[in-house]
Amino acid sequence: MLAQPTLVMSLEQYRTVVAHCWDGFPDEACGLLAGPLGADWVPTGEVGSVHPCRNAAASARTYTVDVDDYRAADTAAQAAGLEIVGGWHSHTHTDPYPSDTDVKQAPPLGPNFIFVIVSLRLAEPSLRAYRIKGPQIVELGVEVPGLG
Repeated sequence: MLAQPTLVMSLEQYRTVVAHCWDGFPDEACGLLAGPLGADWVPTGEVGSVHPCRNAAASARTYTVDVDDYRAADTAAQAAGLEIVGGWHSHTHTDPYPSDTDVKQAPPLGPNFIFVIVSLRLAEPSLRAYRIKGPQIVELGVEVPGLG
C-alpha cells in the first residue's frame, strides 16, 4: 500500500522532468518541485510547478542542486504562492529507489519532503516518489493524468 499524499503532476510537468533527466545523462540530473502546503504545513502532493536545476556535483553517482538555481526556483515558487515541497533526481543505471547516499542526505530536508527518482536504466524511464523519514523509506503514489 502506498502512503499519502499522492504526487499529482501534469503530463507537461512529467515530460519536463523526464526530458531534463535525459538531458543530464550520463550525469545525474536534478530539479525542484513547488506546490501548496495543507493546513498542517505538509505538502498536499499537488505539483504546481517544476524547476529544472543544474547538478553542481556534475556526477553520475550523486547530485547537488545548484544554489543559484535553488534560489531562483524558491523565488518563482513564492511568487506563485507555492513552496518548494520536493525535488527530483535521476538514477542513470539503477532502479528508481533511494540509494544509501539519498537516505544519508535526506535528514536536513525534513520528513515531509517529496523525493522523486527517475530511473534511466531501461529505455522507458520510470518515475517514483518517496518520503525519507530517518532510515525509513515510504513510497507515495504518483498520478500523471493523460500518461498511459
